[in-house]
Amino acid sequence: TTRVKRGYVARKHRKDIIQLTSGFRGAHSRIFRTGKQQVIKALVSPHRDKSKRKRDFRRLWITRINAAARNNGVSYTKSIQHSYKNQVFLNRKILAQIAILDISSSSTILREVNE
Repeated sequence: TTRVKRGYVARKHRKDIIQLTSGFRGAHSRIFRTGKQQVIKALVSPHRDKSKRKRDFRRLWITRINAAARNNGVSYTKSIQHSYKNQVFLNRKILAQIAILDISSSSTILREVNE
């Protein structure tokens, strides 16, 4: 087989990986092999936490809607159930924002929905 001298291609690849590791502690920012492992490990976090962040925000919105609903004498589940039945299609994010920013509008919406 013929010998392949990778030259600048390999050097560029290693340099790119080392640049990604700037700010890592110790050998992780200086040695290619450990740096590459740390880059792979670091890139797992955003992928994993993207769906976790969605879950966390949904929980927050539900908590806020529930608090607003209970101030109006109805539970969260009943208010969502009645809103679908009465074809009020406001998603949880919008309902939560209304519940925080404009309490009177939130009360009006919940009253209309639960009638």
